[in-house]
Amino acid sequence: MTSAGVPWQELARQVQKRRDSSIAELKLNLPVPSAASPRVIPLARQLLSGAEVAITESSASFLLSSLAQGRLTATEVTSAFLKRAAIAQSLVNCVHELLPARALARAEELDDFFALNGKTVGPLHGLPISIKAHMGVKGSDSSAGFVAWAGRTFLDDAELLKILLAAGAIAYVRTTEPQALMMLETSSNITGVTLNPHNTALTPGGSSGGEAALQALYGSPLGVGTDMGGSIRSPAANCGIYGFKPTTFRLPLRGFAAYNIGVETIWGTPGPLSPTLDGIELFMETVLAAEPWRSDPSLHHIPWRAAPASIDANRGGRLRVGILWDDNIVTPLPPVTRALKEVVERLNLVPGVDVVEWKPYRHEEGMEILKGLYSPDKGKALASLLATSGEPMHSLTAWTTRDTPGIKELDLPGLWNLLRDREAYRYDYLQEWNRLAPDMDVILCPCHPSPAPLLDTSRYWGYTSIWNLLDYPAIVFPVTRVDPERDVSPKDYTPRNDMDRWYQEHYHPGKQQGAPINLQLVAKKMEDEKVVQALRYIKEAIGLPFVNCLNE
Repeated sequence: MTSAGVPWQELARQVQKRRDSSIAELKLNLPVPSAASPRVIPLARQLLSGAEVAITESSASFLLSSLAQGRLTATEVTSAFLKRAAIAQSLVNCVHELLPARALARAEELDDFFALNGKTVGPLHGLPISIKAHMGVKGSDSSAGFVAWAGRTFLDDAELLKILLAAGAIAYVRTTEPQALMMLETSSNITGVTLNPHNTALTPGGSSGGEAALQALYGSPLGVGTDMGGSIRSPAANCGIYGFKPTTFRLPLRGFAAYNIGVETIWGTPGPLSPTLDGIELFMETVLAAEPWRSDPSLHHIPWRAAPASIDANRGGRLRVGILWDDNIVTPLPPVTRALKEVVERLNLVPGVDVVEWKPYRHEEGMEILKGLYSPDKGKALASLLATSGEPMHSLTAWTTRDTPGIKELDLPGLWNLLRDREAYRYDYLQEWNRLAPDMDVILCPCHPSPAPLLDTSRYWGYTSIWNLLDYPAIVFPVTRVDPERDVSPKDYTPRNDMDRWYQEHYHPGKQQGAPINLQLVAKKMEDEKVVQALRYIKEAIGLPFVNCLNE
């Protein structure tokens, strides 16, 4: 119950009503497709015309080329994606709100400009983009996963959104996010539970899970998420798409809503998700070409740079890839290890690539530091905010902020000591990299110990959050999918610890059948361009993905 005497359930219903009204504006009157299997990706095609399927299943770069040549209009493209997003909502509950009036008005403006001038307004002319709900959209609610904030509205668009709009993009949908933005699933008391389109018994990940689920259903060609511990990479991996966490302060955060904005123990960053690698690179190039550091003093004054010669065999370089098989805390499950082995086997055959082993350097210590960085007050501020509406705390929110063993409330000297430990760990890790493998360009590793987990079981962040601690850029990419016949756990495995046991006990290859398997590529801080372009080199050299989970 809020201080005004309104039950929290009523506040949540008001948000849901706005969402449903935004979808009703399209006047589609579509039947909800009947799902004969837990994989719902093919169902959307049943409710679309051939032209709509062709538009929505095209890459961002293809759409932009078609728009620039006048083969498609912004209105046609936007209408198709609005319709597919509405269908996606009916299948997996991934939409926080559609923006049809705003999107179609902007599309008409862009079409008029093109008709009058014969050219585009910018590099993203007419491209619909999806945005995670806590990114500022003027006039929309800024709940950021809290029922208590459901009545607040953004007074302006976020700075990042302004850049994208100025480049010609069209904001048409806001996607779901979890309570407090602090879990590797997407479940809240506001919008409910978002499901994985590959298998609706599984989570799409979090906290950008609505983004990833929408894109896996071809409901968006390019979207914006945020990442403070894996919140772009976890959902991208669970849904078989690409997701990139840049180095912090390369992209503007101004205009995003979160309960812990201003807490400097560990910073999050916006970043792109896309069904294609081209979409990731297009996003970064476009935003940094706008020179956002000219208006935001927190940002690094660095444009998107060309590929370094070290990763281009055509220029005499050799890409050196370190393989991190295991963080020595939670053992990757059989499908993850199989995917990594398959990639390494093919990399070993590429003349321009050197493969070396990279052992985890004090990752267990890093995880202990992270517990305090994420929740230095042991969740008290979060619990207080929940109490203002009376909404219950989700079990995974509690796990992340309060119940993980080792989390404790810190006093000021304790916080100072923790920040000292953070900086020492960052320094020591870089020294170890420079000492043992000075020529190593990137690290190839898992992004989670498991394929997309069963709902309400995602507890371990270590394979993604360690790179947030180090502030290293990281990108996840699709490789293959779970095969129940090949990916059986050994019967004689002895767990290392309670978390390792948790993942062994909650792995069920039959129930997780069809789940995508992504891997992760990591580079040193500020080497964002290198890691993206190294992935492109690897992708082309060995033919990734081995299985296209979105289409097959």
